[in-house]
Amino acid sequence: MTAVAAAPTRRVRAASAPGRSRESRGTRLGLGLAAWAVGLLFVLPLVWMVLTSLHSETDAASPSPQVFAPLTLEGYREFFGAASGANPWPALINSLWAAGVSTILVVLLAVPAAYALSVKPVRKWSDVMFFFLSTKFLPAVAGLMPLYLIAGRLQILDNIWFLLIIYAAMNLPIAVWMLRSFLVDIPPALFEAASLDGAGLLTTLRRIILPIISPGVAATALICFIFAWNEMLFARVLTGVTANTAPVYLTGFVTSQGQFLAQVCAAATVVSLPVLIAGFAAQDKLVQGLSMGAVK
Repeated sequence: MTAVAAAPTRRVRAASAPGRSRESRGTRLGLGLAAWAVGLLFVLPLVWMVLTSLHSETDAASPSPQVFAPLTLEGYREFFGAASGANPWPALINSLWAAGVSTILVVLLAVPAAYALSVKPVRKWSDVMFFFLSTKFLPAVAGLMPLYLIAGRLQILDNIWFLLIIYAAMNLPIAVWMLRSFLVDIPPALFEAASLDGAGLLTTLRRIILPIISPGVAATALICFIFAWNEMLFARVLTGVTANTAPVYLTGFVTSQGQFLAQVCAAATVVSLPVLIAGFAAQDKLVQGLSMGAVK
């Protein structure tokens, strides 16, 4: 009697399995289409910027979209000073130097700090983490005047090294928070085994921690690089001619007279290339790092 009663149950389950399979395929299809829609939503402005940079100023400033207008490289020639003689390379090199060196400095300082706050926690480590986070509460413009006065008193205005230190200080709290979330997930047994084998702190950091959290370090470094590369407020006020960065140089194409949309799009495309290249080069590490717990 039990076997007879169980037979209809098996038939009901077998009949409902195709329905669940179709529902699962429909859900995956819907999620896939939604992901494509969100991706296109983010990529479309970038594609439109590149397309506009390849149009003439007349077509770029047209009220109606000129998608099939003739393509030209005039905007890029203007950016590189074909007619005006302007040279964008010092500004691009300054941005690369400030963003790159500040990112390296942030990673070198953030890894041992995150280690001390996670693997070997100090007393009241939560207060320390809150202090790091509280440094981001102050609006950047509120600290602009004191930094300007300090730089003027020390005679380091228009100095790329002063800007580099500011970028490192701005990104260090974020890097410590992100790297600590990676280090907390490492099993303590690995550190105990390294200690039993006689490994010191530097050896543990170099041979055990860094290989494990390398995706997290890559994600943290890329985010800090993007923040430093895109920063314009401090660069605009604290630099002049020698140390101006790419975002500051880009604003010089916006004038009150004439047409400048194609030139601005060309300049924005060139300025965006280092970040895009870094993102594509580290996309595997970035996705892996974010999935490890950098963003929770």
